[in-house]
Amino acid sequence: MAEPGVETRLRSSVITARAAASFEPVGRSVATARAFVRDTLQGWGYSDVVDDAVVLTSELVTNAVVHAGTTADVLCLRSDEAVRVEVADHYPEREVPLQSAGQPFGSPDSEGGRGLLLCAALASRWGVEYTPTEKQVWFQLDLPQRPVGARSAGPLLPVTMLPVADGHVRVAVIQIDRESTVSAWNEDAEVLFGYPAKHVIGKQLTDFAAWPHTPGTGTGIADALQLSRWEGSYGISGADGRVVPVYASHLRVRDAEGEPSTVCLLVRDEERAVLQTPQRAPQSTGTAFTDNRTTDPFEVFIGSPAPDDLDGLLQRTVERARDMLDADAAFLLLATDDETELEVRATTGLPSARQRFARVPVETGAGRYGSARMPAVHEDLAAVPGAVPLLNGTGMRSVVTVPLKVEGRLTGSLGISAEAPGRYSNEEALRLQFAADRIALAVESARLGELEKLRRGSLSFLVEASDLLAGTLDRDQTLALMAQMTVPTLAAWCAVYTIADQSSEPYLSYVLHEDEERIDGLKALLSKISPPEPVPTPGARIWPAPGEAAHQAALTSSMRSLGLGSSPALGSGIGTTLATAAAVGGETVVLPLVARNRVIGMLTLGKPSDDHFRQEILELAEDLSRRAALALDNARLYSERTAISQALQRSLLPPGLPEVPNVEVEVIYRAAGEGNEVGGDFYDLFPIHDGAYGFAIGDVCGTGPEAAAVTGLARHALRLLAREGFAGPAVLERLNAAILDEGSRSRFLTLLYGELWPQEDGSAVLKMVCAGHPLPLRLRQDGTVEPAADPQPLLGVMEDLELYEQSMTLDPGDVLLCVTDGVTERREGTRMLGDDGLADVLSTCTGLTAGAVAGRILRAVERFAAEPASDDMAILAMRVPEPHAE
Repeated sequence: MAEPGVETRLRSSVITARAAASFEPVGRSVATARAFVRDTLQGWGYSDVVDDAVVLTSELVTNAVVHAGTTADVLCLRSDEAVRVEVADHYPEREVPLQSAGQPFGSPDSEGGRGLLLCAALASRWGVEYTPTEKQVWFQLDLPQRPVGARSAGPLLPVTMLPVADGHVRVAVIQIDRESTVSAWNEDAEVLFGYPAKHVIGKQLTDFAAWPHTPGTGTGIADALQLSRWEGSYGISGADGRVVPVYASHLRVRDAEGEPSTVCLLVRDEERAVLQTPQRAPQSTGTAFTDNRTTDPFEVFIGSPAPDDLDGLLQRTVERARDMLDADAAFLLLATDDETELEVRATTGLPSARQRFARVPVETGAGRYGSARMPAVHEDLAAVPGAVPLLNGTGMRSVVTVPLKVEGRLTGSLGISAEAPGRYSNEEALRLQFAADRIALAVESARLGELEKLRRGSLSFLVEASDLLAGTLDRDQTLALMAQMTVPTLAAWCAVYTIADQSSEPYLSYVLHEDEERIDGLKALLSKISPPEPVPTPGARIWPAPGEAAHQAALTSSMRSLGLGSSPALGSGIGTTLATAAAVGGETVVLPLVARNRVIGMLTLGKPSDDHFRQEILELAEDLSRRAALALDNARLYSERTAISQALQRSLLPPGLPEVPNVEVEVIYRAAGEGNEVGGDFYDLFPIHDGAYGFAIGDVCGTGPEAAAVTGLARHALRLLAREGFAGPAVLERLNAAILDEGSRSRFLTLLYGELWPQEDGSAVLKMVCAGHPLPLRLRQDGTVEPAADPQPLLGVMEDLELYEQSMTLDPGDVLLCVTDGVTERREGTRMLGDDGLADVLSTCTGLTAGAVAGRILRAVERFAAEPASDDMAILAMRVPEPHAE
């Protein structure tokens, strides 16, 4: 027996075809049932009612297999005037919710009763029947009547409901040739965009197009121009610099010679109804679908073909939502991974450039309408300011928002709004929720696909960034790399602040903007405001100071230009100031640079006016900031240690060479190894007492810091012992004991030590001890070269040394050359310069000054082999000048 208030199914129509199937009580049966009904009706040629039939079947089968927990039997019946679908479950005790006076079937906020609400809203007729073994819900969808020959047609509408357009609707006709250049540009295009045809023909359309999508994640306009058909929105940069939003329809054609080209029809975006394909494009009644292609449920709402990228899908969604409920604006937001915030991803009728990637909280209040997890209807936003943060300041008064959910998890929010109050009720919320349910899974799938692309790109980006940062230990170069990797990939501009130590204030170290002409203005702006606080909390935080300062500077500059103020502004004029304000007027975020548990700086990223960062970009920037912080700290530590090392090494070298009367002295010193100033070789020349000078040249076994430590010991010990009055042998014997006292840190040491006494007759007397060192060479005026001392045991090997001193006199014009084994053991393959080679070079230095002699020896050593020297090298040349040279 039928329940009161529910119409009994009519049986007078002649049934011309039927199809039946049963579905098990499992979740996947719902999708299978939808496919069964869709394929059946399309096979009968009734595509006009497929959409509504699929939606109703989905709800009723869900009630049977999920809520009732029984098998669902689906029967499709065809007649000439209508299609009937019956869904039966085997749980007859489960009552259907009945409608009493003043009480609705259910609420769009709950699941219960929604299938019957749908039947009441969409079906021509519907009913419920009970038997002892089952409960059956059926619905009937009448077939629409269409004018003969019409491909698609809309109903007669009152004039007030027709789309609004300007008095003269202009349709720009643009043709693009095989090379993607403009070949035709009609008069309406000139009026709409301000470019004469002669200035555009021959150029790429992409030079003028502003494509509204995230770079790297969607189909670009260049790709869209190659498709056989394409329809959608983008922007054209007009001659006045402003972007004109347009709705475009592209058709790819070929001429009689087979040359392809694309014809583009464009109208203002608000006049899209002129070109836009109807929401549903029904097939001819007599044409049946013979293929078995399965379409996703969201195509019912989105249309076919569906956009293949997330941004296109979201934009199509908001456009269809706006048109479906005759709204002034629509918006779609996607939830972040933690479901605490929603990110604006698509809008229509709102300032999208300002709102794109802006974030609003999921929970905005304590009431039911304060959460994006539930449908909400606001009849007048003026009565509840801030209830929908996205619409603040837009002039919208009434709004409906519904959640997008997948498997119970919030993935987004879809909303429509109108400028007039009281436009929407729960009925519109129900219709919008149905649409959201149809597209939620497709949106989530597309979003995950986009995230996968972004993550792959992010991984590649971070790998490259790590390689670049690891390739340098120079602090300034690291700062430059940090900025160059973020601009323009992650942000429009970047500033890096560094902190020297915990007591220091942040210092603006580097500034970069994607437009080089904006860097100076940006640097001037940032230098006038206090730096961000060095907070160690990870993650990006909003820093409003640059935007506020830029806005104030632009206002001040504008007032000055009008003669209303005299306060100084940024830059050299109003143009520079306004350009700087636009460059930093968007969202600015600060990420801490934390290394080794200390904040060493801040990475500041900014967007131009009214632009926001997307969550995935901030996460990528956070990852980059961690790597950059470690690289910057490594560069700092390297610079500090290099400075310390160089300071210590310089302390091992003589502070300066004294002036020796009547004796020319020249020293050349080269330490092997990058960053080394002192190695195992050393030299010294110092006054002992009036008229006497000590000199030394030595070589410690090995190179690097260990050898340098013995170098310092030897040099300081020589000075101290010589000034205590010890003779040469005694000085070296005591130095030998000091080296042996070093134990395991001791090193062998070859040393030439001598004392020099300039004489009144122009000669110089020398006393020398050569302890295992290459022998000093004497160059006479006649060009002969001879050793100036005999070899004796080296230091640091034996405890008891018996050394002796040898004396000689340098006559005017004579040269004494002392070198370390880095000179004599210079090798090229199996060849070695050796003592003989050094003597040959020295023999060519007759008449040269001490500096010229040392320089010629160095050049000969460097030219002897192509490879850089691997050993330390020291050259000490002393010459007694001839009397006429005085």
